[in-house]
Amino acid sequence: MLAVLLLLRVPVCLADQVLIANLGVQSDGLSVNNSRLIFSMQIASWPTGESVRVFVLPDDHPTHRSFTKDLLGLFPRQLRRVWDRQLYTGTGQAPEQVESEEAMRHAVANTPGAIGYLPREMIDETVRELQIQP
Repeated sequence: MLAVLLLLRVPVCLADQVLIANLGVQSDGLSVNNSRLIFSMQIASWPTGESVRVFVLPDDHPTHRSFTKDLLGLFPRQLRRVWDRQLYTGTGQAPEQVESEEAMRHAVANTPGAIGYLPREMIDETVRELQIQP
């Protein structure tokens, strides 16, 4: 079974980290591919036209490492390279970085169009969980 999951590149640890969004975001879930595109700053707006505001933790934060590997199927350095290239070439921007999981929840809860990630046990009524659809 594990071999099949690895071949499909479906994240195995979906229960540990979850996508969160501002309560005003009109989406119940995202595909893995759209999640990668949003966090690599390739998608700038939600289907409703509202701007996406991406929040991330520092590259060396355990939650960030787990999120990028388990949910996005990327290494943190791969994501950082994409952001740095966009900044350097002037074709995009990096996401907004917050220093802690509490700051992540607060930023997403208080920013229209925001998306981020947290350990499942940190979700509360101030943010909405987005389901990951393969």
